[in-house]
Amino acid sequence: MLNLSMLLEESSRRSPAAEAFIFGDSRLTYAQVNGAANQVANGLVALGIQPGDKVALSCPNFPYFPMVYYGILKAGAVVVPLNVLLKGREVAYHLADSDAKALFCLQDIPGLPMGSEGYAGFQETAGCEHFVLITADPRAASPFEGVPTLGMFMAAQSPVFDTVQTGPQDSAVILYTSGTTGQPKGAELSHFNMFYNAVISQDLLDTHPGDVQLIVLPVFHSMAQTVMMNSAIYAGATNLLVPRFDPEMVLGLIGKEKVTIFGGVPTMYWAMLNTIDATGMDVEPMKAHLRVCGAGGASMPEAIMRRFETLFDAQILEGYGLSETSPTVSFNDRRGMRKINSVGQPVYGVQVRIVDGDDQPLPVNEVGEIVVRGHNVMKGYYKRPEATAEAMRGGWFHTGDLGKIDEDGYIFIVDRLKDMVIRGGYNVYPREVEEVLMTHPAVSLAAVIGIPDEKSGEEVKAFVVLKESASAEPEEIINWCREQMAAYKYPRVVEIRDTLPMTATGKILKSQLKEG
Repeated sequence: MLNLSMLLEESSRRSPAAEAFIFGDSRLTYAQVNGAANQVANGLVALGIQPGDKVALSCPNFPYFPMVYYGILKAGAVVVPLNVLLKGREVAYHLADSDAKALFCLQDIPGLPMGSEGYAGFQETAGCEHFVLITADPRAASPFEGVPTLGMFMAAQSPVFDTVQTGPQDSAVILYTSGTTGQPKGAELSHFNMFYNAVISQDLLDTHPGDVQLIVLPVFHSMAQTVMMNSAIYAGATNLLVPRFDPEMVLGLIGKEKVTIFGGVPTMYWAMLNTIDATGMDVEPMKAHLRVCGAGGASMPEAIMRRFETLFDAQILEGYGLSETSPTVSFNDRRGMRKINSVGQPVYGVQVRIVDGDDQPLPVNEVGEIVVRGHNVMKGYYKRPEATAEAMRGGWFHTGDLGKIDEDGYIFIVDRLKDMVIRGGYNVYPREVEEVLMTHPAVSLAAVIGIPDEKSGEEVKAFVVLKESASAEPEEIINWCREQMAAYKYPRVVEIRDTLPMTATGKILKSQLKEG
């Protein structure tokens, strides 16, 4: 037997009184969270949910997420975490595509009408039979007639439950990809995929009882879910849940709650540094306990990494992964040599190869597509055998990312295959141009895309956000870039913006930049 919920059960058995989650002024022990998950599992069985059934969960970083998440797993069902920003039509698509039998959804909160959108999507989906509204106050009434709240759902249920036996290869979670090409696809991940990735993540971050880990990345996303939440639960550590990223608030919490581990995407580190500059915040309380930081989701600009590490005296370890790989593929191991700009070496039991357009292996330091095989690779895309076969051709998962591997086996991400710009027959990697732009004294953040051009096929365009109180004209930046890089690489078009569009996980939305 192997069930991902054993992470919670074992830590609850070992240390029932230890703090599992902090949320605002609330403190929840492992015994409390495990008991609540058991109540959810009992409620699901009472509804008629069978092992293997899909149950969707739409909830930001509230303690209700792990309660319902592990409860679904305990019942032998499959968790389908949904992006909390989805509109009703999109919720309906995900429910229908995943064959979800039930949806647990948080109520509307300021700026996020997820309860209303979730209920609208549920009503459009004939196959989804049950809707449970999660209210911030478990005693609150449901605003939807005839719809039970999570408080009502759990009220009569026992906090004791005999977890359904599942096998290592049974499905545990379906994570939907962002859908940059076509409709989002569900990556079907097994209990072993998820369990072992959590175990590896705990080892890589050296998470242990007594650690306090701040999770502000959305837990519906693979990095926060596996690398942070599941690994910390396995370790018996404490998770500080923060539902919305506000750099000043997060910095304050790092000091107040004596946070030892933080994980984020590069734009979060960038925002925190800018906030310190703008407010003059004292970093001493923040750096007193902070030991290690993880970074993923996008490549970390070297300038941001070096400045943050100098200021906080805490190492940032970059890793690489995808929803389809549970997610961790590689990591800069704290016990070995770290290479700046590298995402480290493959984690234990995972193989990585660089291939050309014909799927043939490439030599050291040559750029090609990154392909992966190992215990972390998904079972496949749910109900999409053709897409699965295409992604898994030759027994390797094709990531769609461009990279290279050096003579020491360290992986360097060059760019997304789809983001590469072909200018006059030359390959231009946006990340390389962005790295150079970030060294300009006036530039705070940069994103590079390709735009149609009659003469060159594609032209390089840069969007930049200037540092506070800095000034620069587009032509000035273009001329500076001309001096810094080869003629075919430098951007001919620069647009200065106050902000750049980002996803809920802090990735820059280049698709929106391309749309104008």
